Amino acid sequence: MKRQVVFAALIGTAALLGAGLAGCQRAAQDDGRIVIGMTVPSLTHPFFVHLRDNVVDEAQQLDVEIIVVDAEDVAAKQMSIVEDFIARRVDGVVISPIGADALVPAIEALNKASIPVVTVDRKVSGGQVLVHVGADNVEGGRAAARFIVDQLAGKGRVIELEGTPGASPAIDRKAGFHAVIDATDIEVIASQTANFQRANGQSVMENLLQVHRDFQAVYAANDEMMLGAVEAMEANKVDAAQVVTVGYDAIPDALSYIRAGRLDASVEQYPGRQAREALRMLVAHLRTGAPPETDEVYIKPVVISAANLDEAEDKGVTRAQ
Repeated sequence: MKRQVVFAALIGTAALLGAGLAGCQRAAQDDGRIVIGMTVPSLTHPFFVHLRDNVVDEAQQLDVEIIVVDAEDVAAKQMSIVEDFIARRVDGVVISPIGADALVPAIEALNKASIPVVTVDRKVSGGQVLVHVGADNVEGGRAAARFIVDQLAGKGRVIELEGTPGASPAIDRKAGFHAVIDATDIEVIASQTANFQRANGQSVMENLLQVHRDFQAVYAANDEMMLGAVEAMEANKVDAAQVVTVGYDAIPDALSYIRAGRLDASVEQYPGRQAREALRMLVAHLRTGAPPETDEVYIKPVVISAANLDEAEDKGVTRAQ
């Protein structure tokens, strides 16, 4: 019989979270059926909604149960979620950690409980992970920079919007971007975090526009910030069509902006493929006891523009891959 997929849509404080999960004590089952706990940074981000949907769909195909809990962009809450997974004796955990350092204690707690854990998209800097599956974010940053260099013929001024401080994608995408940009005559005139959020991207860009009007490109470490920046430019009478704009994640809104000519490009990192592969490897380990052949799997990002929109991952209705 097909296993039921269970969502834990929990809100409020860590104490409320613990109370909510305590109401249902079943997890790892005597009948041998596998139960996986999953936590992502925030389900307000379309990227993580798509990642979750693919894990849920893959779990159905693998005939395992998945419990998904939203950390709501709070590292302490994500730690509490993991602690509750341990208390419920889940068989394994899939996590996209909010911070590379902040969630190390969560991984170490899972290690102590002998519960295998895989990371998706974002990495941790300590503890033992069965496997990490993600995009090569350094290469993604390089790819975004190469696109801008080509569009500007190697000269100009660019504004950079960074992701959440301490998050591995923010660190890696920035490193890759600067590895290319800094070797050209393109000047980064401002670099500021907007925490991977659209509203922050808009407000940060509005503030930057009070100081900087002479720029030819904007790069943001995710699409949410980039779309906020585009909206800020349009509201401040800056023609975004005359500025080279590049985001990251290829979310549906970004693809729509590309089709409409309001965004030049976005870096696709195939989160659905990441999520499915991570769950497959975790479940295979739980069923056979054998470790994966590798402890790191990286998917090469691709720059999506109007010229190759068909190469973007379908982030609408989830389908088998």
